[in-house]
Amino acid sequence: MKKRTLNKVVVALLASYSLVGIAPVNAQEEEAAPDAESFEKIAVVGARGAPRSVSNSPVPIDVLSVEDIEGVAFSDLNDVLRTLVPSYDLSRQPISDGATFIRPATLRGMPTDKTLVLVNGKRRHRSALVQIGGSGTQGPDLATIPSAALGSVEVLRDGAAAQYGSDAIAGVINFQLKENSEGGTFSAEYGQYFEGDGDSITIGANKGLALGQDGFLSVSLEYNDTEATSRGEQYCEPWFCVDPNHPRFDPDASYAELVTPEFIAAAQEMGRRVHGADVVQPWGQPNAEAFRMFVNAGYEISDSMSWYAFTNYTSSEGDGSFFYRFPFNSVLQDIRLEDGSIWNPLQIYPGGFTPRFTGEIEDYSFSTGVKGMTAGELSYDLNARYGYNEIAYTLENTINPSLGDASGTEFHPGTLSNEELQIQADFLYDLNDYTLAFGLSYLDETYDIAEGELESYIDGPYAKADPWNFCTDVDNIADSTPTTAGMAAIANGSTLNCADDNDAVYTVVAVGSNGFPGYSPEFSESYTRDSYAAYVDISGDITDELFMQAAIRFEDYSDFGSEVVYKVAGFYQATEDTGIRASVGTGFRAPTPGQQGTTNVSTRLPNGTPVAVGLFPASSDVAQALGASPLDPETSTNFTFGITSALGDVNITLDYYLIYLEDRVNAVSTLDVSTDPTQGAAFDNFLALQSAGVVGAESIGGVNYFQNAFDTKTSGIDLIVTYSMESDLGDTMFTGSLNYNKTEFDSDPSEFLNAENQFDFENGTPTLRGVFSAKHTYGDFQGLVRVSYYGDYENVESSAADSAIQEFDPEFFVDLEGTYFFTDTLSLAFGVRNVFDNYPDPSEIRGDSCCGRIYRSDSVVDWQGGYYYTKLVAKF
Repeated sequence: MKKRTLNKVVVALLASYSLVGIAPVNAQEEEAAPDAESFEKIAVVGARGAPRSVSNSPVPIDVLSVEDIEGVAFSDLNDVLRTLVPSYDLSRQPISDGATFIRPATLRGMPTDKTLVLVNGKRRHRSALVQIGGSGTQGPDLATIPSAALGSVEVLRDGAAAQYGSDAIAGVINFQLKENSEGGTFSAEYGQYFEGDGDSITIGANKGLALGQDGFLSVSLEYNDTEATSRGEQYCEPWFCVDPNHPRFDPDASYAELVTPEFIAAAQEMGRRVHGADVVQPWGQPNAEAFRMFVNAGYEISDSMSWYAFTNYTSSEGDGSFFYRFPFNSVLQDIRLEDGSIWNPLQIYPGGFTPRFTGEIEDYSFSTGVKGMTAGELSYDLNARYGYNEIAYTLENTINPSLGDASGTEFHPGTLSNEELQIQADFLYDLNDYTLAFGLSYLDETYDIAEGELESYIDGPYAKADPWNFCTDVDNIADSTPTTAGMAAIANGSTLNCADDNDAVYTVVAVGSNGFPGYSPEFSESYTRDSYAAYVDISGDITDELFMQAAIRFEDYSDFGSEVVYKVAGFYQATEDTGIRASVGTGFRAPTPGQQGTTNVSTRLPNGTPVAVGLFPASSDVAQALGASPLDPETSTNFTFGITSALGDVNITLDYYLIYLEDRVNAVSTLDVSTDPTQGAAFDNFLALQSAGVVGAESIGGVNYFQNAFDTKTSGIDLIVTYSMESDLGDTMFTGSLNYNKTEFDSDPSEFLNAENQFDFENGTPTLRGVFSAKHTYGDFQGLVRVSYYGDYENVESSAADSAIQEFDPEFFVDLEGTYFFTDTLSLAFGVRNVFDNYPDPSEIRGDSCCGRIYRSDSVVDWQGGYYYTKLVAKF
């Protein structure tokens, strides 16, 4: 077996462009400089026609080529990764505030904020959005990266906090940008769902330019416009039903007399006007439009020094709906105006209303540095980067109920932003058979909640009973009589009755733009911190058959103190065709400034019915009054063991992993809030909100906050098999990927989660996921067949002991694509995703099937149906 001795030049370049210190690489002998072709194979950690999982590394890595990425008919890189990497899961949450636009994902059962994202080996900044449920994920928005800009994607499926720092608990995803100095590509794609909606057009382009004689400038642009889908039915619930022909419609209910042909027409018109469907509340993907740009540059200053830089700008906008406000719910109630007359928001929205939520996202970054080698065998990479992400909200088709008839119908609730500045120095020293890597880093982070416009959060006059002092005694209504103002109103024809507790004068309504109250000055703030880090990593051949790696990292945070983590990994070439690899390491993740500071009041369904739920920072007076403790870092211990084998044209990797995560951050189950003194703990929670000065506490029905709530154990297996076959009828590449993943509690979570949330946490997603594909090339034609498999999973109805459990059956999705190459540079593809138009089982659980919903809206199993598309690609 040839000794693995890295050429000094290759080592220096790998420090900037690959997953440093992760994979042992077969290189040329030290005295032989690698040519361009051999360097490419080393730097990319895989080449065209090679297995996509690197088989001689001590930890599992997937390498996705340009062809892999282009072979997936999605414009969002989240969907691309979900299609190609079985342990990467993604859900669509159409009514979940900002998660409508920036979707939560998982790798190996861990939220994406526990997966470190790199671009060209440099940390990618986080998005401004903190997911308000579950783990409160705040990770990078992968949708800001255009696929046209990518040369390859490396997915490291193992903890790597010792090399890269906080967040790398589940793994690392490294996006390598194109480095072409000439040529380019242009692509145009159009598609539509079988249902006739969700039209999508994507135009992408890349152009390589020479930067002087020794440099390159690669410019990539992408534009995408996607229309909304609707996969629900008309709203019909026990408390209100819009459809009189629905089996659940109750002709004897108090609402029945309201459901006239005129009302139905008004409700349907409202739906068509705000989201393009007859249903009053849609369920599906949102409207989305995005422009994305990436520029990657490099220049060889001398034989021993080079400069590099990359930058991006993304502007995108999406809109979705909130829950339908049916007539005479807590929002659409009669109130008495200042002249004593009765007014109801139905005068603005005669069919009720569905708030429409828009998010405008702006994202940009810049990274630059120099790298090279000194005369003393030391290679270096000095880098500085800046990243900024902002999401600005607009709420339409709603009101601030507390303002009554003076309310507008469009609001700007505020803006969230996340800003990062990092300076880093990485060094490598060649010790012949070993490579010593070490480095230093400084990171400054700022999360900002900008105040919304006044009308979006102000508590108007109708946030309290009898705002115009018409009655003498609000506390003892039976004895209340009209005041002078009340008598004047009666004299002018008012029906005011101060002794009637049902009189509209006593109505108390919600505060703020309904659906998403704006950020008030009390909850608008900037949260900042900085951190320092130092690491050492040594790797090399112990013997001709055994490669080992060890790393240790120290980090110090201004808000959490210091942490030390380590990792040891090894690869043993047992036979010429079989290798054994293993690793053990610790990791950590410091809660982000966003997780520590985010505040939100939105409509949710904690008990199956829509209520306003407030999320407050764990360190705030509100959460502290409810029993919260300030957040601490999450810590982990990772173990992996794998076998790699190359049997002729068949390549196999089988990896087992075990991740213990302690002090896992998660939102606590919603705590009920009630203004009724007989409701015990719920009333105590109301008093806590009131004493903490929460505006509109009377209209909040639940509260929660993030906590280090429990420990978990995640175990799983990744199996990847590739087989290349050549025949007179063409060449075929078969790929099979299978992931088994199970997450369980490793401590008692009952203090923070109710029984329903505990059950769903452990059972709510498939434990088995597979992707199987065959790509065949014959002459000028290329065909692709891909089968995606999702195993069974379960969901429970409520936290009651006798609650029903729904079992969801496994599901297959089959994709077909055919491509014809007119020339070497021009091709046209036709394809179908989900050719059999399969859907997951309809949800039978009340909370997950409420309000016109048919399928679990947060399911990782896609519920949009079949999709057909065509794609033109030109290379020049």
